[in-house]
Amino acid sequence: MSKGFELVAEFRENAGKGASRRLRRQGKVPAIIYGGGKPPRALAFNADELLHKMEQEAFFSSVLTVQVGDKQQPAILKDVQVHPAKRQVLHLDLQRVIATEKIRMSVPLHLVNDDIAVGVKQGGGTVSHLMTEVEVSCLPKDLPEYLELDIANLGLDEMLHLSDIPLPDGVEIPELAQGPEHDQPVVSIHVVKVQVEPEEGEEAAEGEAPEGEAPPAEEPGEKPEGE
Repeated sequence: MSKGFELVAEFRENAGKGASRRLRRQGKVPAIIYGGGKPPRALAFNADELLHKMEQEAFFSSVLTVQVGDKQQPAILKDVQVHPAKRQVLHLDLQRVIATEKIRMSVPLHLVNDDIAVGVKQGGGTVSHLMTEVEVSCLPKDLPEYLELDIANLGLDEMLHLSDIPLPDGVEIPELAQGPEHDQPVVSIHVVKVQVEPEEGEEAAEGEAPEGEAPPAEEPGEKPEGE
C-alpha cells in the first residue's frame, strides 16, 4: 500500500492565465480536480507545502487526500507542470478515485542487488535500466508505492521483462494482458564498448592522404622521375 499524503486546498472561482499568474504571485499553485462522477472543480494549494511533499518519490504514486474545508476527497496525481528553470510548480491535475473502482497509475521500478548481479560481478557488465516506472491497475487500497525486481542472478547479455516483476496481491500490469509481444524488457546487463576517437591534430599515417582528400592518380604511361 502506498504512503498517504494530505493536501489542504481551497476552491478558486476565477480561471484563466491571468488569474493563475496572480495565484502564483501569492505563493499558491492552481489546480483542477475531476472524475469520480462529479463536475471538475478549480483548486489552489500552498506552493511551499506542495514542493515539500513533492520531494518524496512516493508522492507521485500515492492516493492523496485532498481536503477542502471540512470535506476530504481521495485523488491521484495525473499531471504536474513545473517551471523549466525555477523551482516552481505551475499547475496540478488531480483525478478523484472511488474505493470500489480500479485505477491505472505509473509507479517507480526499483532494482535490487544491481551492484552484485552475476553479470556485473563475474561478467564485468553494466546494468541498463530500460524502464524506470511501470503502469499498474488495481483498487486504490492496493496501490503500491513502488515495485521491486531482484536482479542478483541476472547474467551477462541477459534481460528481464515485465512478466518477471513480482506483483502484490490485487495488482496487475495492463500491458501484459495485450499479448506476449507486449512483455517489454525492463533491465539488461551488457559490456559497454567504448570507441576511442583519434585525438584532434593527429597526423595522418605515412603514405596516407589527409582525411577527405584522395591520393593523386598517376597519369597513364607516366614513369617515376629518374627512370
